[in-house]
Amino acid sequence: MSLDQHPAPTARAHAAAATGRARELYDDAATASAAIVIRRYSTSFSLACRLLDEPVRTRVRNIYALVRLADEIVDGPFSAVDPDRTARLLDALELETYDAVRAGSSTNLVVHAFAQTARTCRIGPDLLGPFFASMRADLDVSTHDAASLSTYVYGSAEVVGLMCLRAFLAGERHEVGAYALLEPGARRLGAAFQKVNFLRDLAADHDVLGRTYVAAADVEHLTDAERDALLDDVDADLAVAAGAIAHLPRSSRRAVGAAHGLFAELSRRLRRTPAPEIMRSRVSVPALVKARIVLGAVVRGGA
Repeated sequence: MSLDQHPAPTARAHAAAATGRARELYDDAATASAAIVIRRYSTSFSLACRLLDEPVRTRVRNIYALVRLADEIVDGPFSAVDPDRTARLLDALELETYDAVRAGSSTNLVVHAFAQTARTCRIGPDLLGPFFASMRADLDVSTHDAASLSTYVYGSAEVVGLMCLRAFLAGERHEVGAYALLEPGARRLGAAFQKVNFLRDLAADHDVLGRTYVAAADVEHLTDAERDALLDDVDADLAVAAGAIAHLPRSSRRAVGAAHGLFAELSRRLRRTPAPEIMRSRVSVPALVKARIVLGAVVRGGA
């Protein structure tokens, strides 16, 4: 066939190609924005994320960037200035997230990045609804009873673990069966992370935000026994989660093992910290200890 027999590209084809390139550029910008959010707000989480293989690493960053954005609306530096506006912003974020997951795009880069992951990993209202409900509870509830705290932890932490689990398993063989097997461990790991942070942030939550998430007769005079009761619960959650890690795909096993190890170390350090001291300073893991924990997770996860 001679060259003149080949039809010239049409204007429509050129337009479609240009649209595709523009969409790819926008997707890349959204993904990069989500990665910046995580890197700036959580050094430990950012470190663990590096152990994830692609595309799981990008998926998990996109999930946590949306979680961080919602948290900033509720607890960020501007949230107390106009509580009514804060509530409207959270409502708008929820609606925009649902719309982006349905349509596949958003003008908010973080929401756009999340929507790409949600559509790939089947993250929908079953998980997003409880998450936003817990974020909304932070606007209205200052003290929880056992039932409301359980609901809050499920929405604010356990469903985030389940979103990540869907990101870990998307495209894997036997995805549905693996999700059912690993769901309890993912929920308990998310719960453990949240409960540890309840203790670490006890002073800020109480003094700055006016909230209490810890069952205690008097949070300002937390006892060692009350501290240990919460940490016993944390350690039980971590034990269940540990049993699930070995069954994760290799693409996520090292990162989850590192995160588990970091929070187990935080639990140990909190247990050694006198309860009154917890109200005065935020317990953390030194950089060298973090490095040792991460190295151990890499070795175990590669086996």
